[in-house]
Amino acid sequence: MMADEGFRSGFAGIIGRPNVGKSTLLNAFARRKVAIISDKPQTTRNRIRCVVDLEDAQIVFIDTPGLHKPRDALGERLNRKVRETLNDVDAVIFVLDGARGIGKGDAFIAQELKGIKPSVLVALNKIDLLRAEEVEGLAEEAGALGDFTSVIPVSARTGENTHALLERTRELMPYGPRYYPEGVVTDQPASFVVAELIREKALQLTREEVPHSVTVVVEEMGKEEGRDVLDIRADIYVERDSQKGIIIGRGGRMLREIGSRARREIEALLGERVFLDLHVKVEKDWTKRPGVISRLGL
Repeated sequence: MMADEGFRSGFAGIIGRPNVGKSTLLNAFARRKVAIISDKPQTTRNRIRCVVDLEDAQIVFIDTPGLHKPRDALGERLNRKVRETLNDVDAVIFVLDGARGIGKGDAFIAQELKGIKPSVLVALNKIDLLRAEEVEGLAEEAGALGDFTSVIPVSARTGENTHALLERTRELMPYGPRYYPEGVVTDQPASFVVAELIREKALQLTREEVPHSVTVVVEEMGKEEGRDVLDIRADIYVERDSQKGIIIGRGGRMLREIGSRARREIEALLGERVFLDLHVKVEKDWTKRPGVISRLGL
């Protein structure tokens, strides 16, 4: 498709420590849920593409796993995904958590960003939790971390100033045609989004009892002839029998609640009735086994 004169299109990677609000920012740009949100590290494991259409531009945002010091094979693979993203985009948004302050992890990422080709914008997030003078001081501190194009204070949760970040990102996109038809929000298949929603509910409901060693694989998704219900069978994988017990809960109550909450969001997303069949499986120490990580699609 030929681009209209003056039309911009390109890719922007969102990078930062775990839990700084990258996925919340992505969802704010999309104005709907694209990436799952949790306060557990490594919630985002796949590079999730979110397409944002503006009047004279199309920006494809890529949410990345939090760059961190890896503790296992899964962590190493997640970091590799982040570094691959840095070579595939036209601009990078480096998200900092203003409420937690700027720390060694941020300085580590700033070093990783030195010398990369794309322009880097800093999004100083969670300003809704800060006083004005705190925001000003943190913005100066953030700017000193590297040679950045701009430092923009935002609140991904409330949406404050995210329009300014979006506009600055637009300015950094090259001229070119749309990559996706208008109206496309993500290029992830429905099965991926369904699996992410189930995993989100498992993380939210089990809180600190189950770490990030939970993943979900959708095994079947389809309709039987003559039935107006979408049947989804999914397996929730954990690393230990004790975690399996927590996910299932006494008398199966936790698993039913996970399924009930996930089903409501899946039905709203897909616009049809869903029968959700969940099973919990143990794959011992899967986060430390590269072969199993690949088999689970991570």
